[in-house]
Amino acid sequence: MAKTAREYRELLLAGRWFQGLPAGFQDRLVDGAVIRAVPAEGRLFSRGDAPDGLYAALSGSIRVVGLSEGGKEAVLAVVEPPQWFGEIAVFDRLPRTHDTIASVETVVLHVPSAALDAMFSENPAWWRDLGLLVTTKLRLAFVVMEDMSLLPLLPRVARRLVLMAEGYGEWSDRSARVVKVSQEILAAMVSSSRQSTNQALKELESRGLIKIAYGELEIVDLGALRSAAQAQ
Repeated sequence: MAKTAREYRELLLAGRWFQGLPAGFQDRLVDGAVIRAVPAEGRLFSRGDAPDGLYAALSGSIRVVGLSEGGKEAVLAVVEPPQWFGEIAVFDRLPRTHDTIASVETVVLHVPSAALDAMFSENPAWWRDLGLLVTTKLRLAFVVMEDMSLLPLLPRVARRLVLMAEGYGEWSDRSARVVKVSQEILAAMVSSSRQSTNQALKELESRGLIKIAYGELEIVDLGALRSAAQAQ
Protein backbone atom coordinates (compact mmCIF):
# COMPACT_ATOMS: atom_id res chain seq x y z
CA MET A 1 0.00 0.00 0.00
CA ALA A 2 1.40 3.39 -1.02
CA LYS A 3 2.33 5.85 1.71
CA THR A 4 0.42 9.07 2.20
CA ALA A 5 2.13 12.45 2.40
CA ARG A 6 1.64 12.55 6.19
CA GLU A 7 3.61 9.34 6.58
CA TYR A 8 6.68 11.13 5.17
CA ARG A 9 6.53 13.93 7.72
CA GLU A 10 9.28 12.46 9.93
CA LEU A 11 11.60 12.24 6.93
CA LEU A 12 10.87 15.84 5.98
CA LEU A 13 11.60 16.97 9.55
CA ALA A 14 15.18 15.72 9.11
CA GLY A 15 15.69 18.68 6.78
CA ARG A 16 16.66 22.07 8.19
CA TRP A 17 14.24 24.13 6.10
CA PHE A 18 11.09 22.11 6.84
CA GLN A 19 12.14 21.62 10.47
CA GLY A 20 12.40 25.38 10.92
CA LEU A 21 8.95 26.18 9.53
CA PRO A 22 5.99 27.20 11.70
CA ALA A 23 3.94 24.12 12.60
CA GLY A 24 0.93 25.47 10.74
CA PHE A 25 2.91 25.84 7.51
CA GLN A 26 4.33 22.33 7.91
CA ASP A 27 0.82 20.96 8.29
CA ARG A 28 -0.53 22.77 5.25
CA LEU A 29 2.37 21.70 3.02
CA VAL A 30 1.89 18.05 3.94
CA ASP A 31 -1.90 18.15 3.79
CA GLY A 32 -1.86 19.89 0.41
CA ALA A 33 0.65 17.49 -1.14
CA VAL A 34 0.37 14.47 -3.40
CA ILE A 35 2.91 11.68 -3.83
CA ARG A 36 4.39 11.06 -7.27
CA ALA A 37 6.65 8.27 -8.49
CA VAL A 38 9.21 8.97 -11.23
CA PRO A 39 10.92 6.09 -13.11
CA ALA A 40 14.69 6.00 -13.56
CA GLU A 41 15.69 8.62 -16.16
CA GLY A 42 12.12 9.90 -16.15
CA ARG A 43 11.58 13.64 -16.35
CA LEU A 44 9.73 15.42 -13.55
CA PHE A 45 9.60 18.76 -15.37
CA SER A 46 11.51 20.38 -18.22
CA ARG A 47 12.96 23.79 -18.96
CA GLY A 48 10.16 25.95 -20.32
CA ASP A 49 7.35 24.06 -18.56
CA ALA A 50 4.70 26.12 -16.80
CA PRO A 51 5.18 26.35 -13.01
CA ASP A 52 3.18 23.69 -11.18
CA GLY A 53 4.19 24.00 -7.53
CA LEU A 54 6.83 22.91 -5.03
CA TYR A 55 8.57 19.53 -4.68
CA ALA A 56 10.49 17.52 -2.08
CA ALA A 57 12.55 14.39 -2.71
CA LEU A 58 11.36 11.43 -0.60
CA SER A 59 13.47 8.61 -2.05
CA GLY A 60 15.96 8.19 -4.89
CA SER A 61 17.57 11.28 -6.42
CA ILE A 62 16.86 13.98 -8.99
CA ARG A 63 19.42 15.63 -11.28
CA VAL A 64 18.88 19.32 -11.95
CA VAL A 65 20.42 19.87 -15.37
CA GLY A 66 20.78 22.15 -18.34
CA LEU A 67 20.78 20.42 -21.72
CA SER A 68 22.57 21.50 -24.89
CA GLU A 69 20.94 21.09 -28.29
CA GLY A 70 23.05 17.97 -28.70
CA GLY A 71 21.73 16.51 -25.45
CA LYS A 72 24.85 17.07 -23.33
CA GLU A 73 24.04 17.59 -19.65
CA ALA A 74 25.39 20.31 -17.41
CA VAL A 75 24.55 18.99 -13.93
CA LEU A 76 23.86 21.81 -11.47
CA ALA A 77 22.83 19.72 -8.48
CA VAL A 78 21.70 16.29 -7.34
CA VAL A 79 18.61 16.52 -5.11
CA GLU A 80 18.16 13.80 -2.48
CA PRO A 81 15.72 13.30 0.44
CA PRO A 82 14.55 15.41 2.18
CA GLN A 83 15.54 18.36 -0.02
CA TRP A 84 12.91 20.71 -1.46
CA PHE A 85 13.14 22.18 -4.96
CA GLY A 86 11.18 24.04 -7.64
CA GLU A 87 10.63 27.12 -5.51
CA ILE A 88 11.86 29.76 -7.99
CA ALA A 89 8.83 29.38 -10.24
CA VAL A 90 6.54 29.60 -7.21
CA PHE A 91 7.72 33.18 -6.77
CA ASP A 92 7.96 34.54 -10.29
CA ARG A 93 5.35 32.29 -12.01
CA LEU A 94 7.69 32.06 -15.01
CA PRO A 95 8.55 28.86 -16.91
CA ARG A 96 10.88 26.31 -15.35
CA THR A 97 14.57 27.21 -15.70
CA HIS A 98 16.05 23.69 -15.86
CA ASP A 99 15.27 20.04 -16.48
CA THR A 100 14.82 17.66 -13.55
CA ILE A 101 15.54 13.99 -14.25
CA ALA A 102 15.35 11.02 -11.88
CA SER A 103 18.73 9.27 -11.64
CA VAL A 104 17.04 6.15 -10.21
CA GLU A 105 13.46 5.23 -9.37
CA THR A 106 12.39 8.20 -7.28
CA VAL A 107 9.44 9.29 -5.15
CA VAL A 108 8.66 12.98 -4.67
CA LEU A 109 6.17 15.00 -2.70
CA HIS A 110 4.38 17.59 -4.85
CA VAL A 111 2.54 20.61 -3.46
CA PRO A 112 0.51 21.97 -6.42
CA SER A 113 0.33 25.68 -7.18
CA ALA A 114 -3.35 25.93 -6.22
CA ALA A 115 -2.64 24.53 -2.76
CA LEU A 116 0.27 26.94 -2.29
CA ASP A 117 -1.85 29.91 -3.39
CA ALA A 118 -4.46 29.01 -0.77
CA MET A 119 -1.80 28.78 1.95
CA PHE A 120 -0.22 32.13 1.16
CA SER A 121 -3.59 33.84 0.89
CA GLU A 122 -4.40 32.55 4.36
CA ASN A 123 -1.06 33.54 5.85
CA PRO A 124 1.12 35.89 3.73
CA ALA A 125 3.91 35.69 6.36
CA TRP A 126 4.68 32.21 5.05
CA TRP A 127 6.11 33.80 1.91
CA ARG A 128 9.13 34.78 4.00
CA ASP A 129 9.60 31.17 5.09
CA LEU A 130 9.60 30.04 1.48
CA GLY A 131 11.99 32.89 0.69
CA LEU A 132 14.51 31.38 3.13
CA LEU A 133 14.65 28.29 0.93
CA VAL A 134 15.58 30.49 -2.03
CA THR A 135 18.23 32.48 -0.18
CA THR A 136 19.89 29.33 1.17
CA LYS A 137 20.31 28.02 -2.36
CA LEU A 138 21.45 31.41 -3.64
CA ARG A 139 24.26 31.43 -1.09
CA LEU A 140 25.32 27.96 -2.22
CA ALA A 141 25.20 29.04 -5.86
CA PHE A 142 27.63 31.88 -5.12
CA VAL A 143 29.96 29.44 -3.33
CA VAL A 144 29.93 27.08 -6.32
CA MET A 145 30.52 29.93 -8.79
CA GLU A 146 33.50 31.12 -6.75
CA ASP A 147 34.88 27.58 -6.59
CA MET A 148 34.70 27.24 -10.36
CA SER A 149 36.65 30.46 -10.82
CA LEU A 150 39.28 30.16 -8.10
CA LEU A 151 39.88 26.57 -6.99
CA PRO A 152 42.06 23.96 -8.68
CA LEU A 153 40.29 20.72 -9.56
CA LEU A 154 41.13 18.61 -6.49
CA PRO A 155 39.78 21.05 -3.87
CA ARG A 156 36.86 21.77 -6.21
CA VAL A 157 35.96 18.07 -6.25
CA ALA A 158 36.44 17.84 -2.48
CA ARG A 159 34.21 20.89 -1.91
CA ARG A 160 31.43 19.45 -4.04
CA LEU A 161 31.61 16.12 -2.22
CA VAL A 162 31.39 17.93 1.12
CA LEU A 163 28.33 19.84 -0.08
CA MET A 164 26.67 16.63 -1.24
CA ALA A 165 27.64 14.75 1.93
CA GLU A 166 25.94 17.47 3.97
CA GLY A 167 22.86 17.57 1.75
CA TYR A 168 23.83 21.07 0.55
CA GLY A 169 23.30 22.24 4.14
CA GLU A 170 19.82 20.72 4.37
CA TRP A 171 20.41 17.72 6.65
CA SER A 172 20.30 18.41 10.36
CA ASP A 173 21.22 14.92 11.59
CA ARG A 174 23.80 13.45 9.24
CA SER A 175 27.49 13.73 8.42
CA ALA A 176 29.61 10.97 6.93
CA ARG A 177 27.66 8.98 4.34
CA VAL A 178 27.73 7.36 0.94
CA VAL A 179 27.31 9.83 -1.92
CA LYS A 180 25.48 8.11 -4.74
CA VAL A 181 26.87 9.86 -7.80
CA SER A 182 28.69 8.53 -10.84
CA GLN A 183 32.08 9.92 -11.76
CA GLU A 184 30.61 11.13 -15.04
CA ILE A 185 27.95 13.20 -13.28
CA LEU A 186 30.44 14.49 -10.71
CA ALA A 187 32.75 15.56 -13.55
CA ALA A 188 29.87 17.48 -15.11
CA MET A 189 29.13 19.15 -11.78
CA VAL A 190 32.71 20.43 -11.41
CA SER A 191 33.10 21.28 -15.12
CA SER A 192 35.92 18.85 -15.77
CA SER A 193 36.61 15.72 -17.79
CA ARG A 194 35.79 12.31 -16.34
CA GLN A 195 39.48 11.33 -16.57
CA SER A 196 40.69 14.37 -14.62
CA THR A 197 37.93 13.96 -12.06
CA ASN A 198 38.87 10.30 -11.63
CA GLN A 199 42.48 11.30 -10.95
CA ALA A 200 41.35 13.78 -8.29
CA LEU A 201 39.15 11.13 -6.66
CA LYS A 202 42.02 8.62 -6.62
CA GLU A 203 44.22 11.20 -4.91
CA LEU A 204 41.54 11.75 -2.25
CA GLU A 205 41.20 7.98 -1.87
CA SER A 206 44.97 7.57 -1.45
CA ARG A 207 44.80 10.06 1.44
CA GLY A 208 42.13 7.92 3.12
CA LEU A 209 39.39 10.56 2.74
CA ILE A 210 37.01 8.61 0.48
CA LYS A 211 36.46 5.16 -0.99
CA ILE A 212 35.54 4.81 -4.65
CA ALA A 213 32.88 2.28 -5.66
CA TYR A 214 30.70 1.80 -8.71
CA GLY A 215 28.16 4.60 -8.90
CA GLU A 216 28.96 5.92 -5.43
CA LEU A 217 31.62 7.43 -3.19
CA GLU A 218 31.96 6.69 0.51
CA ILE A 219 33.01 9.62 2.67
CA VAL A 220 35.54 8.14 5.11
CA ASP A 221 36.81 11.31 6.84
CA LEU A 222 34.51 14.29 6.36
CA GLY A 223 36.67 16.62 8.47
CA ALA A 224 39.77 15.90 6.40
CA LEU A 225 37.73 16.23 3.22
CA ARG A 226 36.65 19.70 4.35
CA SER A 227 40.32 20.58 4.85
CA ALA A 228 41.15 19.33 1.35
CA ALA A 229 38.35 21.50 0.01
CA GLN A 230 39.99 24.59 1.52
CA ALA A 231 43.44 23.94 0.04
CA GLN A 232 44.54 26.50 -2.51
